[in-house]
Amino acid sequence: MRAAFAATCLSLLSTTAFAQAAPPPAAAATMADPAAPKGKLSDAATPVAYRLDFTILPDQPRFSGHDEIDINVKAATKSLYLHGRNLNVSKAVALVGGKTIAATWTQVDKTGVVRLDFATPLPGGAATLVFDYDGAFGDDASGLYHIKVGDIWYSWTQFESIDARAAYPGFDEPGFKTPFTISITTIPGYKAASNAPEAGVTKAGALEKHQFAATRPLPTYLVALITGPFLNQTGAVPPTPERASPLPLGVFATQAQAGKLDYVMAETPRIVSLLEKYFGEPFPFPKLDQIASPVMPGAMENAGADTYGDGIILLDNGAPTGQRQEFGMVVAHELSHQWFGDLVSPAWWDDIWLNESFANWMGYRIGNEWRPELNIGVGALDEGFRAMNTDALEVGRPIHQPITENSQIDSAFDNITYGKGGHVIAMIAAYLGDEKFKAGVRLHLKRHAYGNATSEQFFQSLADGAGDPRVLTAMKSFVDQQGVPVVNIARQGGKLVATQSRYAFLGSHPAPEQWTIPFCLRVDAAKSCTLLDKPVTTLSATGGGVIMPNVGGTGYYRFNLEAADWQKLIGTFATLSPGEALAADDSLWAAFRAGNAPARWLVTAARTLAANPDSDAAVDGGSRLAGLKLRGLIGPESDAAYRGLMDSIYAPRLAAIGFNPAAGAHLGDAPDKQKLRQNLVGFVVGEGHDAAVSATLEAAAEKYLAGDKQALDQAYLGVGLGVVVTKGGLPAAKKLVEIGLASEDPTLRQSALGAAAGSGRTDVAQYLLGLNDKRLRPFDKIGLIFGLATSEGTADFTGEWILANYDTLLAGGNGIFITSRLPQALAFQCGADRADRINSLLGPKVRAAGAGVLTFERTIESIRHCGDLRAAKSAEIAAAIAAAG
Repeated sequence: MRAAFAATCLSLLSTTAFAQAAPPPAAAATMADPAAPKGKLSDAATPVAYRLDFTILPDQPRFSGHDEIDINVKAATKSLYLHGRNLNVSKAVALVGGKTIAATWTQVDKTGVVRLDFATPLPGGAATLVFDYDGAFGDDASGLYHIKVGDIWYSWTQFESIDARAAYPGFDEPGFKTPFTISITTIPGYKAASNAPEAGVTKAGALEKHQFAATRPLPTYLVALITGPFLNQTGAVPPTPERASPLPLGVFATQAQAGKLDYVMAETPRIVSLLEKYFGEPFPFPKLDQIASPVMPGAMENAGADTYGDGIILLDNGAPTGQRQEFGMVVAHELSHQWFGDLVSPAWWDDIWLNESFANWMGYRIGNEWRPELNIGVGALDEGFRAMNTDALEVGRPIHQPITENSQIDSAFDNITYGKGGHVIAMIAAYLGDEKFKAGVRLHLKRHAYGNATSEQFFQSLADGAGDPRVLTAMKSFVDQQGVPVVNIARQGGKLVATQSRYAFLGSHPAPEQWTIPFCLRVDAAKSCTLLDKPVTTLSATGGGVIMPNVGGTGYYRFNLEAADWQKLIGTFATLSPGEALAADDSLWAAFRAGNAPARWLVTAARTLAANPDSDAAVDGGSRLAGLKLRGLIGPESDAAYRGLMDSIYAPRLAAIGFNPAAGAHLGDAPDKQKLRQNLVGFVVGEGHDAAVSATLEAAAEKYLAGDKQALDQAYLGVGLGVVVTKGGLPAAKKLVEIGLASEDPTLRQSALGAAAGSGRTDVAQYLLGLNDKRLRPFDKIGLIFGLATSEGTADFTGEWILANYDTLLAGGNGIFITSRLPQALAFQCGADRADRINSLLGPKVRAAGAGVLTFERTIESIRHCGDLRAAKSAEIAAAIAAAG
């Protein structure tokens, strides 16, 4: 699974419902059972196979199902625990040796643990559990959900992590892998798809029944179902050296997306073939469907039936570079899961990090190989460096964490798993070399194909395949403990001395740790690599030139230098490779936040970086300065100087490469240059308030809104509409909301709503937070809340609104993620007073719920650290900005 993280939300959204349709009273009843398992089920019964027969009429409020599960019972028992959440079960029996044993279904836990009590003891051995039931559709991407697009209803599923239990009774754990034989009865003429190829369609009274072949062994969370009058384009992935036969390929999308299926059909085959080449194995399932959903804020690797948000895979001609980068990275991420996650699945949720960390690395790696001109690979390093701010907190977790309760599962899907985990994989792969690392991966897949594996088994395969057991020590030191190492480099007697410690923010005192760090350093052009496995290491590197202590940027660590060496390195920021530029700027900012670097260096670094040719590196310093402004570390008294500084840094670079907002005006430029221009326009307008560029965009946006779609390229749609709201205030915001809600074009809808949410005006915020429009989907509402909470001018207002409306916002939300994600909308608050207020009002509720506690505690700690930094450095920051003007 890959969540789509908006930059301003910093991975705050997830593929789970914000609110779901409330179940009927009978289905909602839960009886407490102190003996019920809170995490793993016991081995009292093991599933062998499922037969699921659904009736899905997407325009109805409920669906129904008939579920048969073949099981092996370990020993005679009067009761069994399994899973089902808010299902109205009308029949529950066990079939044993031709006899029927009645059972009573009782949900005993809000996360969906169920106890089956049998009328007579269920004997040991083979048995079949049979259920008839119905349930409520969700209204966002969780469980079995339906969405009205225009005047037409469609349904999809999203089951990771533990939402399959909201659609059918079962043993909803990743360690149980069985075949599934699925059928869907629905309206004649409707499309239906699942994990396996369709085997036939038959009449079922006034309806039609779609029968699917039995799947390969799967865990419950990888099952997929879609139903409705979908557009469906079909083709095939041509044979490859690893696969002798064509692979059937299909794309499904709602009718509102007509004309947008060609790109994903054309580009998916190349990504599949690159993955087959890497793994040395054919695609592990008999077909592949790429499925689009309007409310999926990310993507999901259902075996043979991947699901994505509309905007990820349904691209227009002339789609911006960033959108094509997202396509390549996310599609490669999800398809890599078909091997690493679906073919070989985690034994339990504490091993899900390996699926996601590996797929995150693989998404960037294969995405970069798919279209090198898009410069996708550097995004992996950027994501890793930004994860370090989470990893550096005292409250946290290692990548590989024990999970003992269902309520803890959500914490495994965060930027530690994706950003840190992917970066650590990249570091180990770079240390071993591509071929040795690949050998370990291939060995792992061969050893555990169509089964489950633990982290330890992966480590062993990696060591065996690479022939280098030292990799285990290095990798485990990063995977099994929390924190970010910082390596201090000092000159001593003509040598360089490296001292490692745990990085800490100002005012923070985390427990000490030690790592085995694959460390590569360059002095001028001379590169040397070693393993830092002691607190202090004398390096063989010599010379008085420029020191770059993280060659290529692939190392998951920060570094600090002596003042003179920092000055030399900052002077080279414009010419560093993208990964090294990002690594160096991150370490410089980390030194500032630890109290080891002055604020004036940050301004110098931002100005120097602006000349870097890479689109990400060029604006990295500016994005970090903007973060200070948003959090209030740059106060109103410095506003004019700050705006002038940002305009002086980025406007000349924009003028040098030219800017025309018209559609397609710059299509002849290299993709990364197009993205650089888009980034520069965002900074010049959003942070610099450049009057001339703003006026140009406003004129183009007004023409666009008047019907001239060629006046404004979609790359500038969000920022252009933002200028319209800035100038037009509340009336303009209302107009854009209407345009957005009336549209099923994902780019226009998100741009229009996002522009309104980013206005910085409290009157607009009040209007948006009170908006009650039936076209406003839960995912739209989440986007508005986070947009308002992360925008200068409305962050405090929205924070207070969240505190006042927290209970209402959570009401009816049964998805595992929302409890933990909502408090993160408060992450841009700053100061001990704010932290105390949020903790006093929300802390007891979060802790009582027992879900999302870690994420909440991280948010509180981050708000406190912001206050510490403001107290220590705000005057220095103001002086640096004033001096730069």
